[in-house]
Amino acid sequence: MRSIDYLDKQAALHPDRALLVTGDQSITYAAMQALTHRVAGAMLAAGMPRQARVAILSPNDPAVVVAMLGLWRADAVWIPVNTRNAIDANIAYLAYVGADGLFYHSSLRDDALRMQAEVPSLRHMVCLDRADGDVPSLDAFMLPAGAPAVADAGNPNGNDEDLAAIIATGGTTGPAKGVRATNRSWGTMLETICHLMPCDSPPVFLATAPLTHAAGPFTLAGIAMGATVVVHPGFDAGAVLRAFANERVTHIFLPPTALYTMLAHPEARAHDYSALRYFLLAGSPVIPDRLREAVEVFGPAMCQSYGQTEFHLIATWLPPHIVAAAAAGDHPERLASCGRATPSVRVELMDDDGALLPLGEVGEIVGRGGIVGGGYHALPGASAEAAAHGWHHTGDVGRRDADGYYYIVDRKKDMIVTGGFNVYSAEVEAVVAEMPGVHECAVIGIPDAKWGEAVTALVVAAPGQRPDPTAIIAHCKARLGSVKAPKHLYFRDAIPRTAVGKVDKKTLRAEFWGGHDRAVN
Repeated sequence: MRSIDYLDKQAALHPDRALLVTGDQSITYAAMQALTHRVAGAMLAAGMPRQARVAILSPNDPAVVVAMLGLWRADAVWIPVNTRNAIDANIAYLAYVGADGLFYHSSLRDDALRMQAEVPSLRHMVCLDRADGDVPSLDAFMLPAGAPAVADAGNPNGNDEDLAAIIATGGTTGPAKGVRATNRSWGTMLETICHLMPCDSPPVFLATAPLTHAAGPFTLAGIAMGATVVVHPGFDAGAVLRAFANERVTHIFLPPTALYTMLAHPEARAHDYSALRYFLLAGSPVIPDRLREAVEVFGPAMCQSYGQTEFHLIATWLPPHIVAAAAAGDHPERLASCGRATPSVRVELMDDDGALLPLGEVGEIVGRGGIVGGGYHALPGASAEAAAHGWHHTGDVGRRDADGYYYIVDRKKDMIVTGGFNVYSAEVEAVVAEMPGVHECAVIGIPDAKWGEAVTALVVAAPGQRPDPTAIIAHCKARLGSVKAPKHLYFRDAIPRTAVGKVDKKTLRAEFWGGHDRAVN
């Protein structure tokens, strides 16, 4: 189904239930449904075409959810913009996808105005929270209350191959690739989450991770379940811990790095977590000892999924009862697992020649099924490569045990997962190499208690020079944003290479990953 169909279904069932809560503001399902017609009607009146690309640039704010649902009512395509990216990267991405419109928060107006000036296709601007010069606020932009409803643009198949979103994933060079999330793959993801995370009471979802990242689809899954979504402006460990009790939260998604911060908080063991049913960890592997501790603190609610932007969010699933059992000593090795294949997909291991591997062999994790997206926007070569041999290739290397549980052991792609975000090494290496005095650079991820993996640059200085590490890191932050910039920089006399002359990342990583039983964290 289309994203908007899930809202309409729940609005018919629970019109007076609160859909969105933030502070003292609350919007019911019926009121949200009416708001989406007003937003969509204004978009159509402004001349935005069917399947228009509409970007949202904002910190977490209830207006983000209104805009998302409104653009889907207009049969537009959501373009989430990562506020942690460098502005140049976001401009390049909006130009690449051909963004028609931009909903933005006034706190990011400088970035929004640069986007307006530098993205040729960008013709429509709306400020989410207030009027901004000639740019109308969302309230002023939408049609007045009582305006006619927007005509239903759906078909019996739920417009299955139309786009719901184009979501950025990291690229090795140049602009990020845009993953085509179709109504088919997006809807299958939502229905899979609903199937795997049922609740015996009206669910309450807490959205505190960025809505521009995995918290966006997780929030929409909550709406598909008829949940009340409590929106926090950003992640604050103490506020989240208090919300569990005050809001009777049943579902939350966070990356492991946020969990580690919560476990270290002085209030971690001071609150009531009895309402919590699903504390979903995704985005990067979880340190097993931290997962065991999380069960002790938050109870039998901890769960984990594995997926990618291209392989939407929940390809494998490690449910709460399995995690709790493992923490208690029943198959404790499963604390390091990302779970078993979900009902929506088939997951296998493959060798470099495209052959599926038997039990006990280590190979690339591949998958096929409903949650696989529709390839990359305007990149047929990359799309074909990712779908080689009739399977989606994740670039992650894993193994499977006799009970069907998967364990990620390494990455085939030269990629770092830090704080739940993907960083491709070559992109960072190119920026480090721009600095005077840098002769050669290799970028790897090293174990880090907070970030899971920390982006780390190993630099060979030009003869007779000693570049300033602080200046190099500051340059990377300016060019790439803080997520992709190195957290550490070490000088080396030389970069090791393989027999064919390629940088030997395996040798470089061994220095930092010695004593770990897997080369991901």
